[in-house]
Amino acid sequence: MAQSLKTIHATCPHDCPDTCSMLVTVKDGKAISLKGNPDHPITKGFLCGKVSRYIERTYHPTRLLHPLKRIGAKGEGRFEKISWQEAIDTVASKLGSIIDSPFGPQSILPYSYAGTMGRLQSSSIDRRFFHRIGASLLERTICATAGVAGSQMTLGARAAIDPEAVLHSKFIINWGSNTSVTNSHLWTIMHRARKAGAKIITIDPFRSKTAEKSDLWIPIRPGTDAALALGIMHVIFRDNLQDQDFIDKYCLGGEDLKSRANDFTPAKVSAITGLKPITIEQLAHEYANTKPAFIRLNYGLQRHGGGGMAVRAITCLPGIIGAWKETGGGAFLSTSGMYPLKAASAFERHDLIPKGTRSINMSLLADALNDNNLAPPIKALIVYNSNPAAVCPDQSKVIRGLKRDDLFTVVLEQFPTDTVDYADIVLPATTQLEHWDLHTSYGHLHVQINEPAIAPLGESLPNTEIFRLLSKAMKLEPELYESTDIELIKEALEPSAGGFNSAKVMSAITFEQLKKEGSMRLDLPKDYAPFANGHFPTPSGKCEFFSTSMQKLGLDPLPSYTPSHEDPQTRIDLATHYPIQLLSPPDPAFLNSSFANLDWQKQDAGRPTLLISPKDAASRGITEEARVRIFNNRGEFLAHAKITDAVLSGVAVAQGLWWNKDIPGKANANATTSTAITDLGAGATFFDNLIEVEPVSNSDI
Repeated sequence: MAQSLKTIHATCPHDCPDTCSMLVTVKDGKAISLKGNPDHPITKGFLCGKVSRYIERTYHPTRLLHPLKRIGAKGEGRFEKISWQEAIDTVASKLGSIIDSPFGPQSILPYSYAGTMGRLQSSSIDRRFFHRIGASLLERTICATAGVAGSQMTLGARAAIDPEAVLHSKFIINWGSNTSVTNSHLWTIMHRARKAGAKIITIDPFRSKTAEKSDLWIPIRPGTDAALALGIMHVIFRDNLQDQDFIDKYCLGGEDLKSRANDFTPAKVSAITGLKPITIEQLAHEYANTKPAFIRLNYGLQRHGGGGMAVRAITCLPGIIGAWKETGGGAFLSTSGMYPLKAASAFERHDLIPKGTRSINMSLLADALNDNNLAPPIKALIVYNSNPAAVCPDQSKVIRGLKRDDLFTVVLEQFPTDTVDYADIVLPATTQLEHWDLHTSYGHLHVQINEPAIAPLGESLPNTEIFRLLSKAMKLEPELYESTDIELIKEALEPSAGGFNSAKVMSAITFEQLKKEGSMRLDLPKDYAPFANGHFPTPSGKCEFFSTSMQKLGLDPLPSYTPSHEDPQTRIDLATHYPIQLLSPPDPAFLNSSFANLDWQKQDAGRPTLLISPKDAASRGITEEARVRIFNNRGEFLAHAKITDAVLSGVAVAQGLWWNKDIPGKANANATTSTAITDLGAGATFFDNLIEVEPVSNSDI
């Protein structure tokens, strides 16, 4: 008998702050429509162009639906279908033999990130499994750790206000944030604020879609944001525009910071940033005098050698002018720290981690896979929720490591990614329409549930179930994996004591209520302003211009300017050969490497393109649409030139990330990025990358 229509609450799982609430309509066991939840106060019924076609993605003909075993050489992508029993037995047997070998369990490395942001499918049974077998720990640094560290040194937490309060802002700065693309629902709030009289400014080396839509674009030189922040401080203190009462009550080190900023005159900052002194002066005055003032800073500006310090310096600015006390004022990096769910240490069973277990930085995967002195060497790599062959720095070196005959690689995936091509065993994973999950957000204050709308396609399984099967095959204690996904959701909803917010803000949020409503807001006041009266979760309880934590680490306790590793002003030796600073932000059609395999998204993206200034193109004999080679001493990739004033001379932009297998040259921008890490947080430095560009003919390819 045919089933009647039913509507299921779902949540977008992708690495985006909006974490949209979705409604899926199902008929006879098949998803037939998907839309944004009109009742969700952030989603408000609309989805981005990528996720609005998620049903087509789910039913895409290239979905991986069966376990596979490699039959060709690594990199060829040739596999044969096998049973789940054979797949699980093969993986369990291989991992067991490695554990029992002289190399031991730490030669096993999990590799995962934010392919899904759900608590269950990203960090539950999987973590318990790896902790219990004694695998190496993974430092998940590839995106945000520098900015998080910098913000915490100043504020004790990630910079955050209630994003809905931005409606009241009168001066809005998108600092290194392409908000209209990467945080589109916040952009609609900013747009409403502008209709009420707000001014929107974007500070970015690239005239992004957000910069195009702003009232003013300030084209800063890459990696110099901390210098600009200190220059703004200089003008504010010099002209007595600071909120001295807020500084005296709620900040630590005001006079020390004033002294430090005294060195960063507009003339000096102009020489560093490429901005005119008058631009710095005017920006400082408008920021200090227009209330409430709000800064949306994002993670792009921290992907260079001085990225942690850049965020640290910027997050001092609201304290200087007292913006935190204004409704709609302050700064916003992430709300992810505002959810007092069950602590990860308990939920993921950190107590199982053997004493002395090493950690490996995921941003250094290229080095770790090729380091002959690493003891023990990595002998098994289990990849899920990530595509390291496409997204990791120093790509050619990563691929060289993935080709190792002595490396056993398992990949849990939905599609045949670049990384899948190097796998020994491929395990088919479900999409968001096929499994349970629980979601918080780093862009709003709602807890959301994802209920499976349809049965798993083919033989695909949720990550949770795959790790249950592996746990059982390796004879781990049933208590580690026997909980159902619904039981895991209920466990995760047990609030933790302490943290940024009190556990009571979660008291009304239960599995039953989430299943009924789909989404529930934390029990926080409307237009929540966490630092309006101080209460910063720093050691001193104040906004720390002078960081006692950094002082204890033997670091400069005050904000400063740390140049990029490959800044052409300080690395003249390198810039002589590679004079252009390359940025590789996401193409609006993709989300990192997600969606880059779908025909309609590739059509939206066009083809791999390098944005280059007229001056730089002319000096190299590069014409519009010409194919160009972008290279440095790490590698190269190909693209078509787009000559534009959207980038400064000395800067180029290659939006991505394309899958290597789909583009000429079989490499994307990460063929040129390095494994150097940030000053704070040991993060990746994708935008700290000097390159050269030259035209190529078809015969050169």
